[in-house]
Amino acid sequence: MFTKGPAVASRALFFSVVAVGLILVSLYTNWLAPVRAQLGVVAAPFYWVTDLPKRIGNWGDEAFASKQALHEENQALKSELLILQRKLQQMAALAAENVRLRRLLGSSDMLQDNVLVAELVGVSPNPLSHSVVINKGLSDGVYNGQPVLDAFGLMGQVVEANPHSSRVLLITDTSHALPVQVNRNGVRAIAEGTGHINRLRLRHVSNTTDIREGDLLVSSGLGNRFPVGYPVAEVEQVVRDPGQSFSTVIARPMARLDRSRHLLLVFGREQAEKVDAEVLAPKVEMSPAGDSQGD
Repeated sequence: MFTKGPAVASRALFFSVVAVGLILVSLYTNWLAPVRAQLGVVAAPFYWVTDLPKRIGNWGDEAFASKQALHEENQALKSELLILQRKLQQMAALAAENVRLRRLLGSSDMLQDNVLVAELVGVSPNPLSHSVVINKGLSDGVYNGQPVLDAFGLMGQVVEANPHSSRVLLITDTSHALPVQVNRNGVRAIAEGTGHINRLRLRHVSNTTDIREGDLLVSSGLGNRFPVGYPVAEVEQVVRDPGQSFSTVIARPMARLDRSRHLLLVFGREQAEKVDAEVLAPKVEMSPAGDSQGD
């Protein structure tokens, strides 16, 4: 078989026939399965070696990534998580109100709001004033009266918008009030601040009103200041005194007012269109200046 001359063609033909035969046997029978398994074990290290340069490159990219790149990625992930948590907030309210809103599917309240992520940079040193400072202002399209929330619920509203920062009045401030409704049955009420960071009080709730401990209070959207359906507080205490006309209802805010650092500014449809049209120009048209009341 290994002599020189015309036998070369014979050898080529022989090996071609053998190769074709092995291919046919492999395709139509399982006779060569053990051989393929053994060859796979032998070939595995070669696959690993050929993939080694790619592994080394990926390891180098991860090991030598700059601190700035990691910081930017971390901030982007935090912002994305905050926005996703915000979208989940309305699920409970929408599920409970599905029957009532079935006839109002065309309502603008069902439209999603545009939001802007902001960071808390300061807290009021005055213990009698519950307000914070954020790092977004007029240059970002922020306006007076704009609702502010964190990943868990409504926090308050913008009461002072500066070029590059804004002051937010929290819902627990004694001068703040906002319209809410019981998520379970739609009963409306007014939640006002008490001056305690973890306490709200419902104003003028009749003794016969169907409200109980554990009820979730969500924003009702009345007054066109706060968007509808966002968590506001959970009822902690209901005291009904037969000698009084109104019950004492105490609720705990859902938002983490004393610890949240990243916040969301919610734009109404008109304000969002205005900001988009002006491309976040420094001179954003201000909405009518309102007092610190939610309504």
